[in-house]
Amino acid sequence: MSDFSHWNKEGRPKMVDISHKEETKRTALAQSTVSISEELYEKIQKGGIKKGDPLQVAQVAGIMAAKNTPDLIPMCHTILLQGTDFTFEYQQTEQGYDLLITAEVTCKGNTGVEMEALTAVSVAALTFYDMCKAVDKSMIIKETHLVEKKGGKSGDFYHPNRS
Repeated sequence: MSDFSHWNKEGRPKMVDISHKEETKRTALAQSTVSISEELYEKIQKGGIKKGDPLQVAQVAGIMAAKNTPDLIPMCHTILLQGTDFTFEYQQTEQGYDLLITAEVTCKGNTGVEMEALTAVSVAALTFYDMCKAVDKSMIIKETHLVEKKGGKSGDFYHPNRS
């Protein structure tokens, strides 16, 4: 009926069969950016967030999100993740600061981990917002994108605007 990979012969959604794909090491790096005020940046640096360290909580939330991606994204396969790690970097801007949240997710499997990495940074950014909203409700969660992916049949990918 259709050439769509996620539709069956009756035109209804299906999870694609990946059992024929070769098991290889796969990694994905994703990034999300949150714009924050100088006031919030200073409070974080001084440990002044009443809920605790927003980066630690965001990291734990991001790891949990990566592990639970198939529960959120309907056609994602359940993957045994071998690693999920984060880096957080502040960059000063004219309006305050940008927080760059980067997650690297790895597995040895027969499908990639791009969605797990993207979900991880998205939930980490939302958690950071939740931890800090009492100080700065004007935060902006900006672009979220795949920075790179390695492994698999389609080969490596590097975003043209990666930093």
